Amino acid sequence: MATFTSKDVARLAGVSQSTVSYVMSGKRPISEDTRRRVLDAIDRLTYEPNAGARALASQRTNVVGLVVPFGAGVDTTGLLPFIETIAGAARARDHDVLLVTTNEGSAGIRRLAGRSLCDAIILMDLQRDDDRLAVAADVRTPVILIGVPDDPHGLHCVDLDFAEAARLAVGELAATGHDRLALIGHPADIVERDLNYVRRFYDATRAAAASHGLPLDVIAPVEWGREAASGAAAALAAIEARKLGVVIPASNTVQPVLHALNARGLVPGRDISVIGLLTDAAAAETEPPVTNVSLEPRDVSRRAMETLFRLLEAPEPPQVDLITPKLTRRQTVT
Repeated sequence: MATFTSKDVARLAGVSQSTVSYVMSGKRPISEDTRRRVLDAIDRLTYEPNAGARALASQRTNVVGLVVPFGAGVDTTGLLPFIETIAGAARARDHDVLLVTTNEGSAGIRRLAGRSLCDAIILMDLQRDDDRLAVAADVRTPVILIGVPDDPHGLHCVDLDFAEAARLAVGELAATGHDRLALIGHPADIVERDLNYVRRFYDATRAAAASHGLPLDVIAPVEWGREAASGAAAALAAIEARKLGVVIPASNTVQPVLHALNARGLVPGRDISVIGLLTDAAAAETEPPVTNVSLEPRDVSRRAMETLFRLLEAPEPPQVDLITPKLTRRQTVT
């Protein structure tokens, strides 16, 4: 079988060999027309650049390290949009993704950076006080955080604006005449790990409720599954209110609680109002379709990858980049 080289790609695309290199490495801006001709030529020749040779020549691996949570208590369904979007953005720039699990801790960061396994690292599943960050700030490899810990250690942060998400949910319930609110909490493992987004959302919910003069009951922790949802529904039924509004920030809990409320004769959207913090796609598929504040995982991931590729070209002052959520009214707020 014939073996093609970048010279063959250049000849077929009608460009220089260096232009092929720039398209593959992303080191210089190339017009979309030229980039498409090069990629089409690669497809026609089934050319694949040698990763080892490319790394030696450019001092780049063209690999992005992605540190993600796995294991008990992890919402893997909610994790998939992050992984898919990051992988897609990487492939669009001729990069691959190397997955590392958070249970490796700081050792995983040192391994990725110390062995030059990747050009940059995206770190997820951050605690408010995360001991991995001191190591991440000390390595030469750029590190981007999806999340906002109490001390980012001078690293770039990208995340949903969870405080604004809480204000949107509480504001909607206040505007629709609710006189009491309830917050259905996360499972104990997530609360005990003190993940950054949990406290940010809880604190903002309390502040927003207080600003509207609304009493707030916090029902927590609430584990995953039908039995825990049934217990949460019983606790909601016991709250005395003329019009009760419920906020559920744990996306895996939304549908079980909706079912449990219906089983008790409390119809969401008629007898009780519910707002979930979950993606628009997931909210549209619940029964009934739930009013939601969007999580925007794909927007967060795209922004993180944009930041990553900028940092590979030149350092930038660290910043916290928050994606604005939006509220979509469906059938569960009366």
